[in-house]
Amino acid sequence: MQAQLIRFDFWLDPVFDATIQASPALALNLCRFADLEAQSWQVMAQAHAYHICAARDEVPDQWLASQALLERAPNLLCISSSGAGYDPIDVAACTERGVLVVNQSGCNADSVAEHTLGLLLSVKHRIAESDRVMRAAQYGTREDLMGHEIKGLTIGLVGAGHIGSRVAKLALAFGMKVIGYDPYVKPEVLVARGVAPVDWSTLLAQSDVISVHCPRTDETLNLFDAACFDKMRHGAVFLSTARGGIHDEEALADALDSGHLAGAGLDVWTVEPPARDHRLLAMPNVVATYHTAGVTHQARHNAARMAAEQLCELFTKGTRPERLVNPSAWPAFEARFRKLLG
Repeated sequence: MQAQLIRFDFWLDPVFDATIQASPALALNLCRFADLEAQSWQVMAQAHAYHICAARDEVPDQWLASQALLERAPNLLCISSSGAGYDPIDVAACTERGVLVVNQSGCNADSVAEHTLGLLLSVKHRIAESDRVMRAAQYGTREDLMGHEIKGLTIGLVGAGHIGSRVAKLALAFGMKVIGYDPYVKPEVLVARGVAPVDWSTLLAQSDVISVHCPRTDETLNLFDAACFDKMRHGAVFLSTARGGIHDEEALADALDSGHLAGAGLDVWTVEPPARDHRLLAMPNVVATYHTAGVTHQARHNAARMAAEQLCELFTKGTRPERLVNPSAWPAFEARFRKLLG
């Protein structure tokens, strides 16, 4: 019996569909967000797997992998995120029902790491500011746009997994000192990744640059609040290519406005896209991008290929997924798999 896989028509590298369609174990059902809901719900009700866009704000509320959706899709065995993040998925509800959650962690690590250094260089060398001055022909002296080298600065990483460890390598190549805080990685592993392990207070106090590379969870939501920014070194730079909501945007704007922080490079926002009149977008010392750090041709191809191969392995061989977010759901999944698919 073929497992039924559903996905909607968000942009996806063609390698995903091609790989799924070549597998005898899976049947691909492509729905469109513009379709009649009743039509899509009929497909969802029969689906065994759901491949969902990793960007929460790009998924209509009714198609988020929520408790409500799970109740209307009783056959679901696996929900696959299209990227490394999985905040459109209620992991706890999935675990309770024996539904696996898988992601594509590492798929865009090089792209996001490169983008992180790009944001830092743009802030410190005032590249974006110079670009705006030139386009408006509002020239003063070159010294009006005098920047700073990053060589010799201390960068503090919040999270040192796939992306954070790559940022560490790039930062070391620029002659930076790298420290990091990651309670889920052993100190000796951090050291092997080029990161000197420190506690949270030390990271805030000693970093000239703080770069966020942790997932958005209940634990990290609003991790960087006003008190946290106050504890950062005067003149420090804040970077985030992680997820919106990990930092308080108003508190960050206050810290920049007061001069306590020197600049910020932001690829992620609480609401994406942010409002045109967003306070941070009006600040010349903020370099802003539109959640594009991981959106390169290479990263999108990697993510689609990894996702398709992982689903094929799971439904063809029953292989435990390499990138399983909720391992405690595995025993219940196995029992449901046998019952539904034999």
